[in-house]
Amino acid sequence: MQFRIVSKILGLMMMAFSLSLLTPIIIASIYQEQTHGTFLFSFAITFSLGMLMWLPFSRINADLRIRDGFLITVMFWIELSLVGALPFILVDTVHLSITDAVFESVSGLTTTGATVITGLELLPKSILYYRQQLHWLGGIGIVVIAVAIMPMLGVGGMQLYRAESPGPVKDNKLTPRITETAKALFAVYLFLTIICSIAYWLAGMNLFDAITHAFSTIATGGFANYDASMGYFNDNVIYIICIFFMAISGISFGLHYYSWVRGNVIHYWRNPEAKMYLSLLFGASTICCAYLYFSNTLSWSESLVHGVFQQVSIMTSTGFATVNFSAWPTFLPVFLIVLSFFGACAGSTGGGIKIGRMLILTKQTLREIYRLIHPSAVFPIKLRNRTVPERVTDSVWAFFGVYLAVFYIVVLLLQMTGLDYLTAWSSTAAAINNMGPGLGDTAAHYGDVNIVAKWILSATMIVGRLEIFTVLVLFTPMFWRR
Repeated sequence: MQFRIVSKILGLMMMAFSLSLLTPIIIASIYQEQTHGTFLFSFAITFSLGMLMWLPFSRINADLRIRDGFLITVMFWIELSLVGALPFILVDTVHLSITDAVFESVSGLTTTGATVITGLELLPKSILYYRQQLHWLGGIGIVVIAVAIMPMLGVGGMQLYRAESPGPVKDNKLTPRITETAKALFAVYLFLTIICSIAYWLAGMNLFDAITHAFSTIATGGFANYDASMGYFNDNVIYIICIFFMAISGISFGLHYYSWVRGNVIHYWRNPEAKMYLSLLFGASTICCAYLYFSNTLSWSESLVHGVFQQVSIMTSTGFATVNFSAWPTFLPVFLIVLSFFGACAGSTGGGIKIGRMLILTKQTLREIYRLIHPSAVFPIKLRNRTVPERVTDSVWAFFGVYLAVFYIVVLLLQMTGLDYLTAWSSTAAAINNMGPGLGDTAAHYGDVNIVAKWILSATMIVGRLEIFTVLVLFTPMFWRR
């Protein structure tokens, strides 16, 4: 393990992140708020810590190894979550405890959207902007953005991209060079954010709300500037815009890039993962709307709007709300939470197990059924006429098994802290799937959850964001052997 080069890169990344603490100062100046000093102080602390990690090893150059990439990825998310909590602790009008501040920071960076804060309308605009900015940075994957400048640092970046990128196939690159890959992803991400902001603004949001809610929409995060979430706006046009951008943000940004370059949207439907994803969105939305209407919960028009919105929001792991969906008939809230396990596509900002893995699991299950009928037959698993290697199917099943094991271990740990089963189960799903809202005591917010449970959920959010194995590999003896 090259600890010196790891320290150098982590320091550089922390210094780069510290610059994001300066943008809320601009917001504070525009709205004449007294939070300049707090953000400047937070910037100074973060930049200084990064400098201390970078300076002693600034002249060391070496190629990154895959193990270095895993360690950098995990440690960067941890250290960023800690320094990202500083404004929440230091701003007087917020003044969260260390536990709550770290929870809010982790939730923002992992694009989970679970919050411990109430009375959002009363917070300074600079803090509201900062919360949404955490979403936006975490959504694209700070490590993926950072590798765009790695060539200037004298180190390679592909290892970081492989460790950070979600989905079952981690070795694919959009372009031959990782720098161009990162730039392509960032360009698509920025373009969608700008278009979403304009759409919200034209639909009636003020400019501040339009930009900040676009941050959390494209990042599939879920933080809002109001306690009522998107329901505050009470506007069907805004809901429809949000549904559209949540849905496309759940599709692989690599697929967006290919379609953009080639100028052909047919690639979306030809992609088996995107096809399954869109089909699930449509089918589950139909079930949700029909159940709301035939159970006399809402009128037909309300069932259509709120049913589709909540289904897309939960399955894409965004977590926005237009109404209190936890008060719907029991089947629907649990149905929606279960959909969050399917999540979005690999290579998107969404959470969950990922549709790509679910697709392979489905094909593998069907193959085993066919083998019972024809024991001697050979049934290869294919995606777009390409045979999926056995190693990939094995890794997907291993991931699925570990995912469920970690999930229920966390549920049991939360119950040990005193949470009831519904709250523990839904909160774990919300954390590990980076989805946000839970049921029971966490349906509205997480402010009343005990301290130990908040730390457990914070760790679960990071584990879920980094797709479990990226974290678990650090706990194996083989990882630390020379």
